Amino acid sequence: MKRLVAIIEDEPAIRENYASAFTREGYAVRAYANRTQAMAAFAARLPDLAIIDISLEDEPEGGFELCRQLRALSAELPIIFLTARDSEIDAVSGLRLGADDFLTKDLSLAHLIARVNALFRRVDALRKPASAEEILHRGALTLDAERMQAQWDGRVVLLSLTEFWMVHALARHPGHVRSRQQLMDAANVVLDDNTITSHVKRIRRKFQSIDPKFDAVQTVYGMGYRWVE
Repeated sequence: MKRLVAIIEDEPAIRENYASAFTREGYAVRAYANRTQAMAAFAARLPDLAIIDISLEDEPEGGFELCRQLRALSAELPIIFLTARDSEIDAVSGLRLGADDFLTKDLSLAHLIARVNALFRRVDALRKPASAEEILHRGALTLDAERMQAQWDGRVVLLSLTEFWMVHALARHPGHVRSRQQLMDAANVVLDDNTITSHVKRIRRKFQSIDPKFDAVQTVYGMGYRWVE
């Protein structure tokens, strides 16, 4: 079955251009002009990946709200922001809401499709059947790649794909410092330092919402991060 890519973009010409490109790539595509249309469709079926613009018709930040709604429905659904807005504040806001990538519309269609293909490869890697060795235990932490699920002290922590892979990279070798580049490599994404920092802060907040004393992700200034037990 073809993977379903949802495109939420209020400019008809841009929406049709993206839809045609992904259709040629072999994806099933559904395109929506606004948040209301998209959520009505998602109530019946979630896509396999969502590409969202920030400004949607009469909602200057409708894409952000749509991302919140999607994350409430699924912690694992891959989400990409694709927008003309290129400020650092917008990028950090989008990633804090749980998006897996933040791209600007000046990139080529070939680059966009390559990023989507890479994100699906990460999904496939995380969904491979997990052997006993692939289920990672570190103290109160359990990472199950088959279910793409993280647990802390038996309680589920809702991580995005990027967050899951970063935690896995850190927890796999406790005490070892992982640079920002190594975390990007593990998550198969290209991000700037501020965006990596935002992801780490979001990871900490999610664990601390379950355990206020959580402090397993330690910053090593000038070097990166490490997992401590």
